[in-house]
Amino acid sequence: MKGVYLLFLNISRDTKIRVGSLGLISFPAGIYVYVGSAQNSVEARVKRHLNKKKTLRWHIDYLTSSEDVEPIYAVVLPLTRNYECRIAKILQENDSISINNFGASDCRCKSHLYNIKSPSRLIMKIKRTLNLKKPIKCMKIYGDFTIR
Repeated sequence: MKGVYLLFLNISRDTKIRVGSLGLISFPAGIYVYVGSAQNSVEARVKRHLNKKKTLRWHIDYLTSSEDVEPIYAVVLPLTRNYECRIAKILQENDSISINNFGASDCRCKSHLYNIKSPSRLIMKIKRTLNLKKPIKCMKIYGDFTIR
């Protein structure tokens, strides 16, 4: 399945991580959400992000390879790729702190990674803003669940 996904991450302590061409970035401890898309298999893309050892290709790979970063869950949306930037804009307008240029080297978005306060409120806001009627499938690291 192709689609857009939100990858929720916990950064356990303040840390600095070198992120490819972006250089050394400071990440305060907290919950982060990354918005991405996959045109072939979104599930395979999310599972790739869960592996600590991988070829570092995208900005998110540098972050998810760190021992201080743990994926919490992923929200998979069966939407076309153009929704990736629409969702990033919702994140930007949601009282979130952006990590500038992260994951946004091929678009005009400010960022595709945000430090957030409430994952569940954010998911509901995305659902309302995009007028999504169906329940949202969430891939928890240890089992799936649904948000209605």
